Amino acid sequence: MIMSNALNALAAMPPTRILLIKLRHHGDMLLTTPVINALHQAWPHAKIDVLLYEETRDMLAAHPFIHRIYGIDRKWRKLGTRQHLCKEWQLLKTLREQKYSLVINLADQWRSAVVTRFTGAPSRIGFDFNKRRGWIWQHCHTQLASVSGHQTLHTVEQNLSIIAPLNIAPVRDVTMSYQPGDWQSVQSKLQSNGVEGSYIVVQPTSRWFFKCWDEGKMAETITALQKDGHSLVLTSGPDKNEKAMIEKIRALCPSERIHSLAGELTLRQLAALIDHAQLFIGVDSVPMHMAAALKTPCIALFGPSKLTFWSPWDVVGEVIWAGNYGDLPDPDKIDTNTKERYLDAIPVDIVVAAARKQLL
Repeated sequence: MIMSNALNALAAMPPTRILLIKLRHHGDMLLTTPVINALHQAWPHAKIDVLLYEETRDMLAAHPFIHRIYGIDRKWRKLGTRQHLCKEWQLLKTLREQKYSLVINLADQWRSAVVTRFTGAPSRIGFDFNKRRGWIWQHCHTQLASVSGHQTLHTVEQNLSIIAPLNIAPVRDVTMSYQPGDWQSVQSKLQSNGVEGSYIVVQPTSRWFFKCWDEGKMAETITALQKDGHSLVLTSGPDKNEKAMIEKIRALCPSERIHSLAGELTLRQLAALIDHAQLFIGVDSVPMHMAAALKTPCIALFGPSKLTFWSPWDVVGEVIWAGNYGDLPDPDKIDTNTKERYLDAIPVDIVVAAARKQLL
C-alpha cells in the first residue's frame, strides 16, 4: 500500500476535476456507477469525467453526474500504426490538459496505468492487483487500494473498495440513465407493433450462447404468460444469431400478444423499454443488470458465471440459478464457444411461477 500526502491535500481542498477510468464491457461500465455516485455525493461541485471503450459509451452517456466521456476506439487499430499512435497521443494530451485533481483507475490494464500517470494528477488511485505488483504499477499511482476479500465480493462492492483511501461514504445504487427522447422513440416502436397497455420484456439472448436457456423452454414460459393475458416484447442485440434465436422462439409461441423489437433498440432505448415494463425476464446479460438498476421486477436466469460477482445487484425479483437444478462447470474453465446450454437444467414451471408471483 502506497501512502500519499496528495490524499491529505484532497481533504483540505476538494477536487475540482476527477477522471474515472474503466476499460471493459457494457455490464462492467454500468456497475461503475456507484463509484461515480459516491464521488458526486462527496464533491457535488466537482466535474467527473470517464474514460472508457467507445462502444460502451451509451451505458453512461445520459448519467446526470458525468461531465464528459472520453472514448478509446478499438477501431483505431485499423487506421495503421501511424494514425493509431496519433489518436492515442491526442487523447493523452487532451486528458493531461484537463488538469485533474484526482484520477480513479478501476482498470487492470497497463494502458490504464500509463494514462493515469500521464494525466499528471496529484492524486491517482488504482488497485493493488496481485498480477501488477512491481515498481512500474506503483509509480503510475500515488495510492493503491487493497483487493483483499475481492473474491467474496460482488463487482459493485469490488469497485467501491477503490474509494476506501478517500474516506468518503459509498453509494450502493447502480444507475442506468436514458433521455426522454429515448422513451418517445420506444413508444413509437411499441405503437407501430400494436403493443398497447402493460407489457413484459423478455431478453432470451446473450452474446455468449452458453448463457442462454433452451428456446423451447423459453417459448413454453412465454406461452403460459400469454394465456394469462399478458403482452410480451422480445428483445435482443443486433447480431444475426441472436435475432435468429428470437424468431425460433416466436415460431413456437401463439401469435397473439407477442412482439419483437430484436436488434431495433439502442441500449438507452432498451433501458427505457425495461423501465416501463411490468416485468423483465432474461438471462445473464447486460439487460439483466439494467433491469436490476431500474428496479423493474426481474426474473434472472443465471448459469455458470460467477454468481458472487455477477448476479443482478440489489434486484427486485428473483434470481433462478441453474446450479440449484444441476451440475455447473467451473466458471474459469468454460469454453465460451461451447454449444452446451447450462441453463437447460432450470424447469419451466419454476420460471412461470416466479413470473406470476412478481405480476400479482
